[in-house]
Amino acid sequence: MADEADWPIEIKLSRGGRILTVAWADGARHELAAELLRVESPSAEVQGHSAEQKTIVPGKRQVAIRDVQEVGSYAVRLVFDDGHSTGIYTWPALRAFGDEGAALFAAYEAALAERGLSRG
Repeated sequence: MADEADWPIEIKLSRGGRILTVAWADGARHELAAELLRVESPSAEVQGHSAEQKTIVPGKRQVAIRDVQEVGSYAVRLVFDDGHSTGIYTWPALRAFGDEGAALFAAYEAALAERGLSRG
């Protein structure tokens, strides 16, 4: 189980759903881009059931989050305006997006370029 210092104390949407801000009990604060959260969704639809099955999702530059739904006391489900809503974002996953977001986004852009795809 995650340490309570790693639990969010506030989660809010801004910029028309394009940014999810998470404030953590330990004082950290992250502004997470909806695009990153969508293209790296922890859903089986995106991640597959192994690293080889991961889907690279292009064309999500303008995606926004429509709703944030609590899932017990351990996660949220994000509902995106493109209809995607199957990812469950646990507290450790959200923290990793905040702590490692720049590297994740760089890897995503490289994967798009490798396949001749764009952010849209």
